[in-house]
Amino acid sequence: MATSIRLSRGGSKKRPYYKIVVADSRSPRDGRFIERIGSYNPLLGKDNPERVKIDAERAKHWISVGAQPTDRVARFLDVAGVKERAARNNPKKAEPGEKAKERAEEKAAKIAEAEEAAKEAAEAAAAAAAAPAEEAVAEAVADEVPADATAADAAAIAEEIAEGGPVADAGEEKAEG
Repeated sequence: MATSIRLSRGGSKKRPYYKIVVADSRSPRDGRFIERIGSYNPLLGKDNPERVKIDAERAKHWISVGAQPTDRVARFLDVAGVKERAARNNPKKAEPGEKAKERAEEKAAKIAEAEEAAKEAAEAAAAAAAAPAEEAVAEAVADEVPADATAADAAAIAEEIAEGGPVADAGEEKAEG
């Protein structure tokens, strides 16, 4: 006969109260048991000594004859100093699943596309804003450059207009020099 040390639920709806019992592993959770060795009241605070009560001597006896505690009861027995329980470690617990990883990749791709589109729109807006300014500079250069000026003189005048500085008359400079 395989025996286990487990919790047997009692109490009313939404007001649980558990008995810590030794029972045949084939019997129902709240059914027949061999011996009651303690109680557990989850409604009490964690620091309350009445929360978990265990008869340590009887628990040691049942463990010595082969009774297997459930995970929750093993925690209680570890706190009571009856049986040492190895701490579990699951490093993959917080790792997202495959579907979540795929959704994250798709979201990152959409964000990258949106940033790229915003960057292109900003560049287009800057180019559109610069185009009228360039046209204005070209018109100002056409107005300022005399007909007999060379290409170098026209470039110098265009540079001065773009910088916003005073424009010297290229024709006068030639006449003086």
